[in-house]
Amino acid sequence: MAGITATQLVKEYPGGVRGVDEVDVEIRDGEFFALLGPSGCGKTTLLRSIAGLEAITSGSLVIGDRDVTNAEPGVRGVAMVFQDYALFPHMDVGDNIAYPLRIKRVKRDERRGTAAKVADGLSLQGLIERRPGQLSGGQQQRVALARAVATRPDVLLLDEPLSNLDARLRLEARTFLKELQRDLGVTTVFVTHDQAEALALADRIAVMRAGKLQQIGTPREVFQRPNNTFVAGFIGSNPMNLLPAQVRESRLAVGDATVSLPPGTEQLVREGQDVVWGIRPEYVRWVTAEEAGAIPAEVSVVENLGASVLIVVNAGDRKLQVAVPEDQEPAPGDRGWIVPQLSKTLLFDAETTERIG
Repeated sequence: MAGITATQLVKEYPGGVRGVDEVDVEIRDGEFFALLGPSGCGKTTLLRSIAGLEAITSGSLVIGDRDVTNAEPGVRGVAMVFQDYALFPHMDVGDNIAYPLRIKRVKRDERRGTAAKVADGLSLQGLIERRPGQLSGGQQQRVALARAVATRPDVLLLDEPLSNLDARLRLEARTFLKELQRDLGVTTVFVTHDQAEALALADRIAVMRAGKLQQIGTPREVFQRPNNTFVAGFIGSNPMNLLPAQVRESRLAVGDATVSLPPGTEQLVREGQDVVWGIRPEYVRWVTAEEAGAIPAEVSVVENLGASVLIVVNAGDRKLQVAVPEDQEPAPGDRGWIVPQLSKTLLFDAETTERIG
C-alpha cells in the first residue's frame, strides 16, 4: 500500500484555465479519502492527474516513496473505477475482471482463476460467464470494482462510482464500499459531489472549489467547523443557514432580531463589523412558547422528510431552515419561535468569507 503526496500541483488547459490550481494534499496510507465539490470544481481532474490520465503542468506527485509526476499510468500502481464502469460489452464477467492481468501477460488459466476468486469475494458467484448487458447496475459496479482490485493496486481511485445507481442501491453500495476498503486496507481516493456519500464513507474529506482546496478534515470537522461560507453552505444534507449580520453592543443584529455572539468570538470582532451568522437547521429548535433567546417566526414552507420535517420560517425579513421532529410538525402560517443552539453557531467575516474563531 502507499500514501499520496501532491505538492503545488497544477493542471492547466489551453487558454490558461486551471482545472487544478496549486493543490497541496497528503493522503495517508490506507486512508479512505474523498474529493468533494460541485461540478467543474476540479475533483475529477485531480483524480485523473493521480492516475496519470492527465499530464501535470507543474508541481509534483509522489505515491509511496516514488515520484510519479511524469510516470506512465501503468507503472503508478493505481487502479481506477470510472463513473460509467467502462466494462467491455463483448466480454463476460470473468474476462472483464481479468483484463488488466491479460495486459500484464498473465497466463489465461491463472487470470481466470484470479477473476473467479475476486468475483466470489464480491458476491458475483454464478455471474462469471454473463456479459455486462445481462447484469443490474449494482452488479456492473461490483464487476468494475473486482477488475480494479484484481491486480492488487497500491491505490484505488473511484470516480463517482455510485452515481448511476438508484437511491436504494446507492445506500447498499455505500456499506459495501466501506467494508471492501476496510478489508483491503488499500489507499482509496473517492470523487463525489454527494455530501452524504462523503460524510458517510470518508476518513477525511477535501472540499474543492474552482480548482482550489477549501478545506481538508474529518467529516465531523468540515460539518461542524467549516473554514468558510462556501464549505458551510455546501456540506450537509441541509445547507447551513447563512445570514448577514452586524456586531452591535457585543451582540449580533440579524435582521430585526438580536442574538448572542458565538462563544469565543467576543474579542475577535469590532463594533459595527459586518459578518455572516451561521447555524445549521439541525441545531435550531422550533417552539410554540416563548423562551430565553427565542426569535419570533412564522412557518412558510413544510417539507416532509419521513422521520423529520424541514421547515422554512420567516424571522422578520430573514428566512431560515429548521429541522423539526416528525411529531412536532407545524403547518404553513403557524407562528412560534426559533431557538438557535448558541454553542453551534458560527461567525464568518463578510469580506473574506473565512470563519472567525
